[in-house]
Amino acid sequence: MPSPLTERPAPAAPTPIAPAPAAPTRPGAALGRRTRVFALPEARWAAAATLLFLLALPLQSAGAPLWSWGTLYGLAYAAGGWEPALAGLEALREKSLDVDLLMIAAALGAAAVGQAGDGALLIVIFATSGALEALAAARTADSVRSLLDLAPATATRLRAGGTEGTEGTEETVPTADLVVGDIVLVRPGERIGADGRVLDGTSEVDQATITGEPLPVVKEPGDEVFAGTLNGTGALRVEVGRDASDSVIARIVRMVEEASGTKAPTQLFIEKVEQRYSIGMVASTLAVFAVPLAFGAALTGSLLRAMTFMIVASPCAVVLATMPPLLSAIANAGRHGVLVKSAVVMERLGQVDSVALDKTGTLTEGTPHVTDVRPLPDSGMDEEELLILAAAAEHRSEHPLARAVVEAARARGLALPVAEDFTSTPGAGVTATVDGRKIAVGAPARLLSGAEDAPAAVTAELEDGGRTVVLVLADGAPAGVLGIADRLRPDAAATVASLAGLTGPAPMLVTGDRPRAAARLAAEVGITDVRAGLLPQDKVAAVRELERAGHRVLAVGDGVNDAPALAAAHVGIAMGRAGSDLALEAADVVIVRDELATVPAVVALSRRARRLVAQNLVVAAVFISGLVVWDLAGTLPLPLGVLGHEGSTVIVGLNGLRLLREAAWTRAHTESRR
Repeated sequence: MPSPLTERPAPAAPTPIAPAPAAPTRPGAALGRRTRVFALPEARWAAAATLLFLLALPLQSAGAPLWSWGTLYGLAYAAGGWEPALAGLEALREKSLDVDLLMIAAALGAAAVGQAGDGALLIVIFATSGALEALAAARTADSVRSLLDLAPATATRLRAGGTEGTEGTEETVPTADLVVGDIVLVRPGERIGADGRVLDGTSEVDQATITGEPLPVVKEPGDEVFAGTLNGTGALRVEVGRDASDSVIARIVRMVEEASGTKAPTQLFIEKVEQRYSIGMVASTLAVFAVPLAFGAALTGSLLRAMTFMIVASPCAVVLATMPPLLSAIANAGRHGVLVKSAVVMERLGQVDSVALDKTGTLTEGTPHVTDVRPLPDSGMDEEELLILAAAAEHRSEHPLARAVVEAARARGLALPVAEDFTSTPGAGVTATVDGRKIAVGAPARLLSGAEDAPAAVTAELEDGGRTVVLVLADGAPAGVLGIADRLRPDAAATVASLAGLTGPAPMLVTGDRPRAAARLAAEVGITDVRAGLLPQDKVAAVRELERAGHRVLAVGDGVNDAPALAAAHVGIAMGRAGSDLALEAADVVIVRDELATVPAVVALSRRARRLVAQNLVVAAVFISGLVVWDLAGTLPLPLGVLGHEGSTVIVGLNGLRLLREAAWTRAHTESRR
């Protein structure tokens, strides 16, 4: 059985990913569902700490009894500080000094010297920074999790009947309750609820959501089907082959862990430096406290100076300089149908300087259209008459090829007669009576028996040109053939130009298609470096050739045959509303909405995020250096130390979160087109 995890059968025509149908389950629509701020525990604790601080501050200023505002401050410490305190202690058990623990120690030290309000302010700002970071990560997870909407919520399970080998009653059950071996009934027009194998029935299934194939695939007994794919006109009985948690679509959701659980190289570098920095800071704090004390300074003054030094020297702003811009960029891209798996990937996108593009399903849009109308000489028909008969017969069909034929007739302004006695046979084609003639339209191999002469020469010519051939029979005799092919995306040439403007050299075309077809398309979009007739390992070799030349390569593809190249590249992007499972696993980025123009846009967004990281690091370094010098050379009041240091933390955090705005995506689009 063909599987997206093994191989995809090669159809006669190119195999672009079909555009997302206008269905309620389209992931692009689901991307609008975003986690509410107060659904996050970090946000609730930060809000509680802020509220308690705002209640305590005026009471303290008004001279209220100590127990009133002191209790509120204590609760603010607990609400905003318990989580980072636990994280810091856990890190300490692992023999690591965490910045969270330093912040808690500084806040408690401030309270110990009578500056409870300043310590509470530190806790509030630190908790708010953590909540903002958690929100950015949650928004990214929402984008990935919305892909679960592809699968239906319920399925029709068949229960064993009273007679041998039969199914008796039907029951509607949640798809999550289906187990291996269950038998489900899939009616025409329904989405399949589980991965499995067809037991009986014949239908055409649109499985573009899984394999990326542009046209519905005929499914017969023994064939494999996948959860979330759309059944056509036939009814199928399917035996469940995988649990819901192990379905192809369910595996996509597991990318959430990658999106929120990894950190960019800059962040990892900072964490390595942070360990040495934190140890040095603790030693310096002890020195700032002990040395003046040894020379007769007052205990309170020495302790206050040491606490101030610990606060202003803590690397909070440096740590927060990196992740908010990258996570915000991930969340913003996710809202626009671009799923970036991790902050590592978001940072790498901004480093690419060379692009390798697949042809089918990447530069082509996946909408079949009629390219050739070839009446046979013996039929006595011209092109218009052949197209009228075919379109009239196909008018009531919902098959993508039928829609292409009807659209071709409409584009020529042809009037279609009414067809009678319409019948549709899944996998074969349609028949109808048009103007008194019996017309059949479908696949040549299905319509013709071995005894009949097929238009072999015309069929071979069209298939060699990458067309899907549709045969038209009139009263049982071949009347002509139609060639149907994929269409170049309208924005393909502009996207190629944008990528060339961002990375320098024009993209390379890597395709398994024939050299002549590849060269023809490359000329249309402005690509001069064409590698055609490539097997998957050849695509990998092309990518590695660029990397050996010192380039950081962005590879863009859609199918199983592209997966090795996507994995080998510096960054791999899988095209399509949901590419093949193997491509999704191998790629670092998934373009859910099948919009090619988002590729240069997300590269430009990554570069903006990297610029913000650099800005934030400069701001953090300036603030920390200035406050440390002030504290050591003069007398820095603790409130000003808290305000300056934590203010810088908020500044870099908010600066990074600017990339959450819609304007950031719009600006990235604009930059990519320059």
